[in-house]
Order: sequence, then structure tokens, then C-alpha cells
Amino acid sequence: MKLRFALMMFLAVLSAPTAHASDDDTTAVARTLDRFHHAAAAADWDTYFGLMTDDSIFLGTDNRERWDKPTFMAYARPTKGWVYTLVERHINLTPDKHSAWFDEILHNAKYGTSRGTGILIRTESGWQIAQYHLTFPIPNDIADGITQEIQVFEERQKAGQQ
Repeated sequence: MKLRFALMMFLAVLSAPTAHASDDDTTAVARTLDRFHHAAAAADWDTYFGLMTDDSIFLGTDNRERWDKPTFMAYARPTKGWVYTLVERHINLTPDKHSAWFDEILHNAKYGTSRGTGILIRTESGWQIAQYHLTFPIPNDIADGITQEIQVFEERQKAGQQ
């Protein structure tokens, strides 16, 4: 089933129209992000990391996950990928249209709702991701309990390091 889904996603990426000069920049940025997620689902790491700048940073859900591109590549390449399905996305451009920032709501079968945010820059090869940040949004109604659990966890970690 996973292989079938990954193959379908890979074929969708290959058949998707590429960004042309006539495409508006917001659409081109969205296509880059879509390709990024499709490549992750297919574990197509050449495409995935090709969409990131050489000096890109990936911020994962754990506060220790601030990965430069080579470190993130070493983490990702042995995996079979991950599937985050787009629910909603917002894209903004700088006035000179050389940079864009976005936020998106995603869904993952294991983790449920997540949020991706980041920055893309226009390069000679098109829009590339300079920073991507994946988070788990915490509903306000349960934030006190969750943040208290995180504090207890961090204190246990700190005590274990001493």
C-alpha cells in the first residue's frame, strides 16, 4: 500500500506542470512546496534535497532538531520517507518577489495535525526552501497540561546530564 501510494505521488510529481515565467510567483512557491512533500512521501531524496538551498535549515518537532542540510540528509536518506498531507496553506512574498514565507497545516497518520512554516528564496534554478520548520500546534485548551509535561521532561533530562 505504501509503495503504491509513493509510486502514485511520484508519478503525480512527474506529470505536474512545471513553473514557467508566466506562472505567478505564489503558484510557483506552492508547487515547490507540493513537490517537497511529494518527494518526502516517495523517499525521493534527490528531488527533496534538490528543492532546498545548500545552506538550508530544517527545524524538526523536537527542540534539539536544528539540522543543516548535510545533517538532515544523513538522517533522512536511510528512511522510507514520510507522508504529510496538505490541509491549508498561506504564502506571502516580499515586495521585490525574491523571497517568500509560508505557513501550512498538514496531516500525518501517526501525529495528526502539524504545522509547517518556512522561507523560500528565488534562485537561478527556481524557488528553493531556505528554512522549513515542522511543529505540532497545541490547542490552547490543553496547552497548560502539555507545557507542564514538557517542563517535567526537560527537568528529568537536565538532572540525568548532571
